[in-house]
Amino acid sequence: MAISGRFVALLAVAIVPTVLLGTGWAGAAWAGVVVLAALLDVLLAADLTAVRVERRMPRLARRDTTADGTLVLANDGRRTLRGVVRDMWEPSAGQAPRRIDLQVPAGERRTARMRFAPFRRGRRASAGVAVRAFGPLGLAARQRVLVAPAELVVTPPFRSRRHLPSRLARLRELDGETTLQLRGHGTEFDSLRDYVRGDDVRSIDWRATARRQDLVVRTWRPERDRRVIVVVDAGRAGAGRVDDEPRLDTFIESALLLGALAAAAGDRVDLAVLDDAVRGRVHGATRTDVVQRFGETLALAEPGIAATDWSAVPGLVDSITTSRALVVLVSSLDSVGASGDLLAVLPRLTRRHAVVVTSVTDPAVERMASGAVDPAVSGPGRRGGRVPSLQGRAERDVYRRAAAERTLLDADGVADVARRAGAEVVRAAPEQVPPLVADAYIRAKATGRL
Repeated sequence: MAISGRFVALLAVAIVPTVLLGTGWAGAAWAGVVVLAALLDVLLAADLTAVRVERRMPRLARRDTTADGTLVLANDGRRTLRGVVRDMWEPSAGQAPRRIDLQVPAGERRTARMRFAPFRRGRRASAGVAVRAFGPLGLAARQRVLVAPAELVVTPPFRSRRHLPSRLARLRELDGETTLQLRGHGTEFDSLRDYVRGDDVRSIDWRATARRQDLVVRTWRPERDRRVIVVVDAGRAGAGRVDDEPRLDTFIESALLLGALAAAAGDRVDLAVLDDAVRGRVHGATRTDVVQRFGETLALAEPGIAATDWSAVPGLVDSITTSRALVVLVSSLDSVGASGDLLAVLPRLTRRHAVVVTSVTDPAVERMASGAVDPAVSGPGRRGGRVPSLQGRAERDVYRRAAAERTLLDADGVADVARRAGAEVVRAAPEQVPPLVADAYIRAKATGRL
């Protein structure tokens, strides 16, 4: 049973004069009338056991966008339902409105519309639908939670989509307008054309030249239906925050942009989310479903505290394909201690595949190493303490600058080791990593390494 504000107001009319003026019998009688009226109101309220609820809503929604859903309440009872409905979603689902007033006559149904604006990716669930049925006086109500399971998978925002048109234009140039001069691992014969000054003499087709009595060269284009394997690091490396955002979000954006680009080029794209075990996989995504399938799998990825088991990557790649592929390890190269396991498997991968490794740099560390004052770590004094002297500030800034330079040198050393192992390293700030990974894929197509 639930009471309304109207009931409280009427009861206050009886209690306040009783306390202030001493009108005991009159106040008690009035309070009794109000309570009896509330009990009668509850008895006359709609029977909630005869109320059914149905949902109509999408299964997927993208973060930072809106999605519409509806609730349908059917009143199979004999009394009109004068109620308030609350769908019990998690706050991060961004449901609005939170409460809906509905009046459903007996034997009829009404629809309530809702809008979702989720601000956190992952799986969001509703605990049920709470319905409160008031009586005709509006003094008190019955309340019941109706079982109506629902789930909304909030996919990543895919902000790097804005880089897709320019990269697709470059792919179209590779696939026709600008043909390749040299044949490589990932090129196939396209056509014959007349020789022009500047063409490589190794592309001359001597048989066709003899037939036409003029120099003719072969042109090549990037092969399609190649393999691109994206391994997203969901271990402790993804938990670090850069620019107030987890590194894992940068990893996810890189995987989405690369997957969409490679699928548009006609290649087969595979995804693996890895920490100490494989947490999610997408096999053979195509151009029409790559963003949805990648997004649904990556939506559930959360950075763990366990170290990533990079020794499992060669076996994982072999289980996907035995042919040459582009393997993109979306992680971050920070120090030898943190990235030693990743560096250990690179020689095994680069012997058979083209490998790209990402590394996310922290702009705050770069500013600190350059001597710039970062307001997040430098200020007039410590909170709750004394303001340090000028000498104390100078010493503190020197230590911070030295620590930042040491961090950058460690990252440079790890990146050099990865390059010597045969991998291409993409190292940049978070917002620059996704387009640079896409550029690395285009270079692999252009040079015939894929």
